Amino acid sequence: MAEHEIILDKIDLSILRLMQENARITNADMARELNMAPSGVLERVKKLEQKNVILQYTTRINPAPLRQKLLAFIFMRAADGLGCSTTGKELAKIPEVQEVHQIAGEDCYLVKVRTADSGTLMDLMRSQFSKIPNILSTRTTIVMETVKEQQQIIIPEK
Repeated sequence: MAEHEIILDKIDLSILRLMQENARITNADMARELNMAPSGVLERVKKLEQKNVILQYTTRINPAPLRQKLLAFIFMRAADGLGCSTTGKELAKIPEVQEVHQIAGEDCYLVKVRTADSGTLMDLMRSQFSKIPNILSTRTTIVMETVKEQQQIIIPEK
């Protein structure tokens, strides 16, 4: 077993499952669901946070009312070599960029971007991406319709 491997027991997994379903669930509600004392649940949640199993609490917002209707995935080639994340760090600073993934294959990065429309996407590429010196080329795929989009991961039963 690796030194940095985090071991989660059945209760930890149950807590994660409940919190992933509803991040606003109270400790008291989780305690009732798990037949535990609220203080025990709170202690476990704090440990999961300290171990970086729980990274952050967020709210999922519908982008349409905020005029963020265009979703695009951009494949990028960059001059900085494999393992060097200079370009990735620069991309991550741009507010419209939602995700940056260093990938294998011909391209170096897969970037998820959300903007108002194709014009604002073009402006973003001209004003922001063009300032990053290592970007050699881009290929953009515009999403026509989203069938499924989620951040939830599969939590094993153990």
